[in-house]
Amino acid sequence: MSKLILVTGATGYIASRLIPQLLDRGYTVRALARNPHCLYSRSWYDKVEIVQGDVMEPESLKLVLQDVHTAYYLIHNMSHGYGYTKLETHAARNFASAAEQAGVRHIIYLGGLADNNQPISPHMRSRMETGAALREGRVPVTEFRASVIIGSGSISFEMIRFMTELFPVIPSHVWLKNWSQPIAIQNVMDYLLAALEKWEQDDRVLEIGGPEVMTYQDLMRRYARACGHKRGFLFLPYIPVKFMAFGVGLVTPVPRRIARALVRGMSDNSIVKQKNGHEVYPEINLVDFDSALRQALEHLHPLKIECVWAAGDESPPGQNAQVRVHMLRHEGFFITHTKIMVDAKPERVFNSIKKLAESLETRQFVLDTIKPDQLLLLKSQKKIPGKGWLEWSVSQVVMPSTENHLTCLSQTSYFAPRGLPGFLYWYLLYPLHILKCRSYIQGIKRECSTHQKSRTEIT
Repeated sequence: MSKLILVTGATGYIASRLIPQLLDRGYTVRALARNPHCLYSRSWYDKVEIVQGDVMEPESLKLVLQDVHTAYYLIHNMSHGYGYTKLETHAARNFASAAEQAGVRHIIYLGGLADNNQPISPHMRSRMETGAALREGRVPVTEFRASVIIGSGSISFEMIRFMTELFPVIPSHVWLKNWSQPIAIQNVMDYLLAALEKWEQDDRVLEIGGPEVMTYQDLMRRYARACGHKRGFLFLPYIPVKFMAFGVGLVTPVPRRIARALVRGMSDNSIVKQKNGHEVYPEINLVDFDSALRQALEHLHPLKIECVWAAGDESPPGQNAQVRVHMLRHEGFFITHTKIMVDAKPERVFNSIKKLAESLETRQFVLDTIKPDQLLLLKSQKKIPGKGWLEWSVSQVVMPSTENHLTCLSQTSYFAPRGLPGFLYWYLLYPLHILKCRSYIQGIKRECSTHQKSRTEIT
């Protein structure tokens, strides 16, 4: 029987990348989340044991940690805003105590990289204190400390992506001249997996980073160059952190409260001082920055990103519910998503989707992907400042109250803006875009209903 591995923070970015790789290596995985329903749309949902629990509630951890060999601690509380630093150390102590009582053999923690001997931001200090709190218990802890993680979906990378795409001249704080040592998401995975498969039963704090050291400004400039942009920087004498966090929260996928912590974290140099991570695991081949960036940009496709917009949307809407369009920013995209119930079989709904798709293909769309009776994806061929896709998916549902077999029809549009024109295009035409989205999905439902009515009358 394979080792049982617990992954905490299962709804987060690192966990979403780690869990599939654990499964590929044959491990049995248990995923911890405060809101398990937020995971139902993940591709690995039915391959892991999903459990509900909260590290702030020690009693909820007893069953969570039962029979666990190794636990990955991938939790932060930045979204709580002020006071989150105390919450983080309290949560870590709860977890360390519960892990000790449950007989867990090993805890692996991913924290932040900064010089602990210098004055550092509350965010970085909290990351280090969390690791120290975990080590207060008797369970051996392997703590990795990393700088900016280069990967599609990483909150630091997404902040850089959206800011660099939007501003031809980027309003800058002097902190952008501080040093960082970015690391590819795949190398982070390499280290997290290596610690599981090769470890000694003692506490370790390992600093990890990519092969290049650069300023945050250079990082943004190289992103711009890779995307074919020319970007300048306007260094202002003083920008309040609150104002910067508000701006980041407004134009990027990073929530304002998390942005405040990340922005303050840029006041520190974030570079490897002790090369102990690479010394312990010399077999890991470090990916250079440009290659890591290229891999992240290659994920700019609807079928390569995590379907997080379905989080909290676990129950299908009523058949006569009003069509509501949800919008979010995620992994380089502006995404609009909606779904409705259709009183027809999935194959019938899919036929209606294909009819609509055929009419749209005559108007500068082209077929990207089709999975019969499941999914259809079109790619825009219009001359627009960015890349666009339109996707429909269908799934059969049984409504408990009626036991009728209905079809859940989901429609999602994706737009990856290119530069400032892309952002202006999206926001200026957003109302028209919403109207089109509603008309498409309502038209599919109407066509199915008409067909169903015709069949009934004939019968």
